[in-house]
Amino acid sequence: MSKPFVPTPSLSRSGSPPLNRTASSSSFHAATAERRGDEEKEAFLANLGGARGPSSPQYEAKAEAAPPTGKEQILPILNYCAASIMMTVVNKYVVSGANFDMTFLLLAIQSLVCVAAVVTVKRMGLITFRDFDVKDAKAWWPISALLVAVIYTGSKSLQFLSIPVYTIFKNLTIILIAYGEVFMFSGVVTGLTLCSFSLMVGSSVIAYLTDDGGSAKGASVGGFNVGYLWMAANCLFSAAYVLFMRKRIKVTGFKDWDSMFYNNLLSIPFLVISSLLFENWGVESLAKNFPADNRAVLLSAIIFSGAAAVFISYSTAWCVRICGSTTYSMVGALNKLPVAASGMIFFGNAITVGSVSAILVGGVAGIVYAVAKTNQARIDAAAKARAAATKA
Repeated sequence: MSKPFVPTPSLSRSGSPPLNRTASSSSFHAATAERRGDEEKEAFLANLGGARGPSSPQYEAKAEAAPPTGKEQILPILNYCAASIMMTVVNKYVVSGANFDMTFLLLAIQSLVCVAAVVTVKRMGLITFRDFDVKDAKAWWPISALLVAVIYTGSKSLQFLSIPVYTIFKNLTIILIAYGEVFMFSGVVTGLTLCSFSLMVGSSVIAYLTDDGGSAKGASVGGFNVGYLWMAANCLFSAAYVLFMRKRIKVTGFKDWDSMFYNNLLSIPFLVISSLLFENWGVESLAKNFPADNRAVLLSAIIFSGAAAVFISYSTAWCVRICGSTTYSMVGALNKLPVAASGMIFFGNAITVGSVSAILVGGVAGIVYAVAKTNQARIDAAAKARAAATKA
């Protein structure tokens, strides 16, 4: 199933909060108090970007593993950017048919393909995740239900809004998640974070005022594009999905591939039942949704988008592993620009001063947010190092 463009508690699928970098865990496993203090100081200086003092042979051995060079980071970054653009464009193509209204069926097919893909890759020995367990399924099904809501409202938003407008408004989810973390996890919203939020709201206002409504396809009430209502619902469900998944992961101990497998597997019954209840399965309706002249291309795109969800998960993990959380969050912020531009390139969205301004302001907002989160991560790491040094 395609990703909800909402962020997980630890990762950012376009629009997600970036990972926080923590102090080195080695400081908590040292054999003696002196060694423990040395490692905590090392972690403290590393997180602050400070210079290192004379190091022990252990540190010199660690230093031999040099960080990835710029050339080594290019490939995972390009893979992540390509995956994000590809999924957005493919989903937009699928739901933009003149008579397409079987979104539940679309998502059910994507989920089936995604489950089949990850199981196949697991049998090839390339990845590992838990086998299906009823107890885990009972604990995780509310998260899968939320994900269905996220994906459905996101697909409806893409159906009625242009890609640039959709991408810009998706930033508002970050604000909801940030304040949700304040209430649920004692999170902190700094002044720089508030500045980024102001830019996000500003870019959304610009996007709304300059939106010509060309992609609404008649779906308006009193001249108001209902796509914005779907977008508002998508932001709310996305924030709820991220916040409650963060709580549930602590209960289940799921890793990335575990959550991906269970999310898609458990969502299939919801999607199939919803499609049978709320969508027209008549011959005439199926012919309109999947016209004969491009049926093969459309079905191929749906299957491809389901398999591509695996590629997105892998490219995200690869980018974080090679480049680090800071670079990943910055790439995620900057990637909104080519994603928004893809709508102008592939779907003929109008290129105006307003639309370009909204995209640029949204991109700057993402960069400012990434910097704010990075600074907060350094402060938190330094505080942990000082607390550990005091205990030692």
